[in-house]
Amino acid sequence: MNGPDRASYWRANLRLIFSVLCIWFLVSFGAGIWGREFLDQWRLPGTGFPLGFWFAQQGSILVFVCLIAFYVRAAGRLDKRFGVEEKADDPNAQQDGKA
Repeated sequence: MNGPDRASYWRANLRLIFSVLCIWFLVSFGAGIWGREFLDQWRLPGTGFPLGFWFAQQGSILVFVCLIAFYVRAAGRLDKRFGVEEKADDPNAQQDGKA
């Protein structure tokens, strides 16, 4: 990968990371802390827990796990677009956790 392609790849990668971190921040702090009082006016069906409490305790964790899955898929697509994806048939690829 040459200089301009490398710069474009990292710019796109940093944009993806920044987007995922912003979503994580908004869900964990926004819904769980700052928006807790507003969300507490609703209850989580079947549990009776206030929705703000649920986001602070469970929802942000579930969103974080979903964001990890999203990032893995999006980063893979980004790697393919720039031609830097890992290939399973590459003899130089890491196998069995050993370099």
